[in-house]
Amino acid sequence: MHKTGIVIGAGIVGLAAARALAVRGYKVQVFERSAKAVGASVRNFGMIWPIGQKVNGLYDRAMLSRSIWQQICEEANIWYDPCGSLQMAYHDDEMNVISEFETANRSLRDCALLSPEATLAKSSFVNPDGLKGSLWSSSEIIVDAREAIAKLPDYLSEKYGVEFHFNKLVTSVEYPGVKVGSDVYEADEIFVCSGPDFETLYPELFATGITKCKLQMMRSAPYNHDIGAALCGGMTLAHYAAFEECTSLPALKKRIQEQYPDYVKYGIHVMIAQNGLNELVIGDSHEYGNTHDPFDKHFINKMILDYLATFTTFPGMEIAQTWHGIYPKLAKGTEIIMTPEDGVTVVNGLGGAGMTLSFGLLEQLIASRVPA
Repeated sequence: MHKTGIVIGAGIVGLAAARALAVRGYKVQVFERSAKAVGASVRNFGMIWPIGQKVNGLYDRAMLSRSIWQQICEEANIWYDPCGSLQMAYHDDEMNVISEFETANRSLRDCALLSPEATLAKSSFVNPDGLKGSLWSSSEIIVDAREAIAKLPDYLSEKYGVEFHFNKLVTSVEYPGVKVGSDVYEADEIFVCSGPDFETLYPELFATGITKCKLQMMRSAPYNHDIGAALCGGMTLAHYAAFEECTSLPALKKRIQEQYPDYVKYGIHVMIAQNGLNELVIGDSHEYGNTHDPFDKHFINKMILDYLATFTTFPGMEIAQTWHGIYPKLAKGTEIIMTPEDGVTVVNGLGGAGMTLSFGLLEQLIASRVPA
């Protein structure tokens, strides 16, 4: 007799939970309120980004996610590019941070400090003017989030027999059952992975300590040149927790605050990656609060593009789409894992790192309970 699992939400966290249960022999059903996943899981760079994670368990989790992503992409015929990343330095404080980081991490991950010439050899779209060097990392993978999240349900159904119920809103959970309209479905394990819709179920659990982040992003028309690695500017060094170990980081943050106060106000740091359609995906900003303006701010997109031009050169690039995404964010911590009642697990608040961490997190969490 198979054990059974119910997963609420078909975004990346829910899909990761469904996979981790299914590989352990569970008969899994996934309930998604929309006709398909339309939230933050499809509104992002499609980056699996281990370089941003501290070597404190989270980097290992990111690398586990990376290996699962690679396996799934190959089996499901999902496009992916293990292109790595370049984080450029144009100021002495940026060079200090990446040099310190590389010295501390060279034996722990595959990264290297590159000269300007070696950087330009990796990507001819890096701005050479004033370039002091870069941090190269081989671990980053790009997927097209729209394609990957759309194809994963079919892959999980075909390989593991996972049953998906789209356009089915779960309105309450009372173990062992979940209520969908007038119907009740039961399971041995229930995982609530409903992303920014966390008010719908167990709202009292989210009354404190969690907020929502709105990010703005853009996508170009197909740019028919291979840009090489994913590219980042100096502001990204101040964004990711992996660089917090660098004693030279406060000086960089101080200069950014003084030089770019509006960028700090709107949480802007700038990255660019290329997907399988040759589109360039560009972003992003970070505005925090539980209720967000549904209309995007044009000046934020302009600020992003202005900063992009300081470290890249993309002649003829044409912006074809703009959008925003909203994801849950913890004030402190890396994720929410709660068990409001026996048999029910809430997983939420990965804070913009869902593509990077979800497969690893759910694999580790469920493996700790049920061996493969």
